Amino acid sequence: MIRILVADDHAMVREALATLLNLEEDLTVVGQVGTGFEVPAAVGDLDPDVVILDIEMPGKNGIEVARELRDSRVAVLIVTTFGRPGYLQRAMEAGAVGFLVKDAPATELADAVRKAARGERTVDPALAMESFAVGANPLTTREADVLRAASGGGTVADIARELHMGQGTCRNHLSAAMTKMRARTRAEAARKVEEAGWL
Repeated sequence: MIRILVADDHAMVREALATLLNLEEDLTVVGQVGTGFEVPAAVGDLDPDVVILDIEMPGKNGIEVARELRDSRVAVLIVTTFGRPGYLQRAMEAGAVGFLVKDAPATELADAVRKAARGERTVDPALAMESFAVGANPLTTREADVLRAASGGGTVADIARELHMGQGTCRNHLSAAMTKMRARTRAEAARKVEEAGWL
């Protein structure tokens, strides 16, 4: 029997996933949590084989939790509404073995859980193709930091102060990020990066 922990901040979605998975003879949901903060303790208490994580949850997101669980024996499967190439890339880098969007058929989810328990990878095929077409994140870590801070609408001085860097350095990172994203403004660059799932 494959033991599963489901982590999703929407109770209805979480319960629906648990109900669907419990219909399978070889799968059992041993626990459900609603925040990323609860996952590590639940993994310790419940000893699941597979953890299903949503990406956007309060506190810690699914990618951060996957990174925390990377060195444990539990397999991480991301199941999310947000099928973005950047999310897929970041999730796999964080140690997830699978990535599905929530509109996948229930049989596909059950098969993905079985594969995850065996250590095999499963990725939504359409998203894999899109990710291949889009390519890797072109931004450096610092460029991403600057765009993330810029999405709040602050001035260059505000962003530089928040990130503990000089204003000239901040402008250089913003300019480089805008060029890479083919954006006319930093707001447009931040939007494009967020839509790709790279932030």
